Amino acid sequence: MIGLWDTTGNEVVKALAAERRSAGGVASGLALTLIAVVEEKQVREAEAAATIAAAAHPCRLLIVVRSDLEASRSRLDAEIVVGGRLGPAEAVVMRMYGRLALHAESVVMPLLAPDVPVVTWWHETPPDLIANDFLGVVADRRITDCALATDPVAALRQRAADYAPGDTDLTWTRITLWRTLVAGAFDTTEERVTGATIVAPPSDPTAALMKGWLRSRLGIEPVWQPTDRSPRMHSVALECANGDRVSVTREEGTALFSRTGQEDRYMPLPKRPVGDELAEELRRLDPDQIYGEALGAMAGLTGLDHKQPSRVHVWKDPALAARAGDTTGAMAGPGGSAA
Repeated sequence: MIGLWDTTGNEVVKALAAERRSAGGVASGLALTLIAVVEEKQVREAEAAATIAAAAHPCRLLIVVRSDLEASRSRLDAEIVVGGRLGPAEAVVMRMYGRLALHAESVVMPLLAPDVPVVTWWHETPPDLIANDFLGVVADRRITDCALATDPVAALRQRAADYAPGDTDLTWTRITLWRTLVAGAFDTTEERVTGATIVAPPSDPTAALMKGWLRSRLGIEPVWQPTDRSPRMHSVALECANGDRVSVTREEGTALFSRTGQEDRYMPLPKRPVGDELAEELRRLDPDQIYGEALGAMAGLTGLDHKQPSRVHVWKDPALAARAGDTTGAMAGPGGSAA
């Protein structure tokens, strides 16, 4: 590991190039650049998740930590790791202080791996508008995690309002196994589904997105039944036109699969680490149309996949906005650009 304190972007680029030369083949064959926007307390967690994801998708990991935006003096501290604890990945952890934190792209852009896709992942409360963050504008895919927001369901609705093809959220990834189990129930029947019931806490974003997915796929209006028996989605039940009932119920890392006229079965339904969820999202770099339809159905919006996949950077100074009490004061900056 190389540590650079109170350094410059040029010095970081030189140090990374030197470390790659010394690492030799370890640093070759990068599949993408992963930009992770995180808070200081989540840096090690982001590194651990990226290490798991890098086992399947060797990447250059650029971790951006924005701190103390109103500091009187801008400063950049960086750590460079190639291989080692990160496996087949190379990482630059950049801690930015003062006004530099508002222009992270000035340091990040020269560090992008050449000729590979760029993915930006917010391992923190998602931005209200991705266009306000240049690191999101330059990305081919954008991954948020509404579970980290104060109001996860409201944050998911905001993701729908701000959606562009290429966006996704780890909430969607967390219901992959649920969706597989529910869809698999109809491999051997063509019975029409007439109703659905979701049992989950009222603040669970996975339940909200599951409801949107069922609505978009089946054309029904699922019922969300609030509960406090579980911190996460507890069960999904479907009613068929012939009176059959299919249900999937979470039970300590497994799912109890029940269907009228058949014996109950237990299926695996583990709580996956963030790294596995991230690796799943990195498998595809094209827009996820099914996610877009489910998100739109959840929020009551249509035509999300017909929106422009690129955004124009809209400059916003959060430090000035906070002082002025203005939560909407954004204006197009002179450095605005399209992805």
